[in-house]
Amino acid sequence: MIDQVWFWVVLVIAVLAVIAWYLSYTAARLDRLHARLEGSVSALDAQLVRRADAVMELAHSGMLDPASSMLLVQAATASLDEADTAQVHDEVRELGIDRERAEVESQLTQTLRATLTAEAARGVREHRGGEEVLQRVQQGGQRVNLARAFHDDAVRAVRRVRSQPMVRVFRLAGRTTMPQVVDFDSEQSSADDLLV
Repeated sequence: MIDQVWFWVVLVIAVLAVIAWYLSYTAARLDRLHARLEGSVSALDAQLVRRADAVMELAHSGMLDPASSMLLVQAATASLDEADTAQVHDEVRELGIDRERAEVESQLTQTLRATLTAEAARGVREHRGGEEVLQRVQQGGQRVNLARAFHDDAVRAVRRVRSQPMVRVFRLAGRTTMPQVVDFDSEQSSADDLLV
């Protein structure tokens, strides 16, 4: 009888130890995923700023017509202003790129597509240094797309772990908000094929 009691005590302790280990492992994993997510938001933010700087350089280069330059300056300035505003808020690391900023970045992309046509790109390339300016704009867009892909992968990984029943039951994510994928227009201009 005593042997049977000890068997059940040891079994319960073993089961509790396995559950405790699993919860500890999952909490540590979730913490690492959240850190990766914060890093991906910072990287995306940096690439968006870099792209806006490249567009601003193109707009101020004098290689485009004045109307196109003005439109690009307005869109790039709005992007940089939103980046500055986002830096003020501590939540940007947790919440990521908000809807307002995503809209501004979409507008910058759309303005780039509208102004940097194939003809405009050829005109810029005819200027001294035009090729380098166009390459910086193109590379800025490519880096934004890569940073966005890494961020969205990090979001999916966090969401996958947080959807596990044990994580929800034991609230291993704490009060951290559920991350969202970034949704904005970042498709490269059709003129980009001419820039390479």
